[in-house]
Amino acid sequence: MKPTTKELPKALLIGVDLPQKNRLGQFDIAESMSELADLSRTAEILVAAQIVQKRESIDKVFYIGPGKAEELLPLITDQEITLIITDDELTPNQQKNLEKLFEIKVLDRTGLILEIFAKRAKTHEAQLQVELAQLEYTLPRLTRMWTHLSRQAGGIGTKGPGETQLEVDKRRIGERISLIKKKIEKVRIQRETTRQKRSNIPMITAALIGYTNAGKSTLLNQLTEANILAEDKLFATLDPTTRKLKLPNNNTILLTDTVGFVQKLPHQLITAFRSTLEEANSAHIQIHVIDASSRNWKEMIDTANELLHELDADQIQRLYVFNKMDAVKNKELFKSETTEYSPAIYVSAHKKETLSELTIALTHLLKKYQKTYTFHIPFSKMAIQDLIHSNGSIITETFTETGVDITAILNTITGDKLTNMLYEPI
Repeated sequence: MKPTTKELPKALLIGVDLPQKNRLGQFDIAESMSELADLSRTAEILVAAQIVQKRESIDKVFYIGPGKAEELLPLITDQEITLIITDDELTPNQQKNLEKLFEIKVLDRTGLILEIFAKRAKTHEAQLQVELAQLEYTLPRLTRMWTHLSRQAGGIGTKGPGETQLEVDKRRIGERISLIKKKIEKVRIQRETTRQKRSNIPMITAALIGYTNAGKSTLLNQLTEANILAEDKLFATLDPTTRKLKLPNNNTILLTDTVGFVQKLPHQLITAFRSTLEEANSAHIQIHVIDASSRNWKEMIDTANELLHELDADQIQRLYVFNKMDAVKNKELFKSETTEYSPAIYVSAHKKETLSELTIALTHLLKKYQKTYTFHIPFSKMAIQDLIHSNGSIITETFTETGVDITAILNTITGDKLTNMLYEPI
């Protein structure tokens, strides 16, 4: 049973408007707060009010100024607010001071994103990665909120007082972090094995990347008739999904949806989701999907590029796909403003008829991989003939006493692997 609106936590969103020089590469404060509200709604939190304070720098004690913090007390009481959410990551000390002053729970943007990821993680791998991120975030924020701060450790060989409950909890979290890291490493090895097996499949791979809610899952669904969750919510999907896509030149590629980016993405998640995001690094082509209807499309591109740089995945051939063009008022002006991003196409993923340009663009990108191959396929390896038919353009095909001679245009990845398969032992 879904919770009613009354049962949802009521939140006050707080942001700090810093000078422009301190916000380079980020949304302006209004858009940043709007995204924070979207994140809150995705986490099933009711946004009761928003407050922004203009400051030269963030207050080291309360995040906002102490006077402004005091002013919010009547608002919190009158609106029956049960949760404070800040637009920036708080230090453990700032969070503790705010909770002491307001006497309600305080959550920062990082904690909020972690909450969303925890709710949406479905696979074992994603759940491990989210738990690791949450524990690493929680560890420095443990405070002495215990009545039993010290307990004696009895028995021979003990020296002085025993561990405090806080120390016990920190040690247990540290042990859990170590265990999860070992489990994630095992999953990473398994994923790498799967990726290696996939690399033996004679197909080019493409990764859908971009800001969360840009329409990547919708695009994958439309192109491949997949059935991937595609909601108008941030982080609708966390786990990569791969499907086959047939192009106009008869080439088949593997198309993978990846986790979406967001500004101020917690560094814990960059580390934790590295194995998932490596899909973007191992692909032959990146399809960068951008929400053209957003005022912040350029900042979204910058955010994605920064994260790809951190993953050493920014040198791969890329196709820019500006999505949601049906919501852009002046399409010609928008196209003129995006000329630096090339090659680029403009689509509306919800309208399947607009996507032919995308498959044509991918076909053009693959031309650099095109080559003419001539094979003699013995009857003992006729499965290779089927692969050539399903992945290339046949020029000539002649049956002989020992097999079949085929000349075909294939991408070099497919062609070279099929050549290797021909000369492998039966």
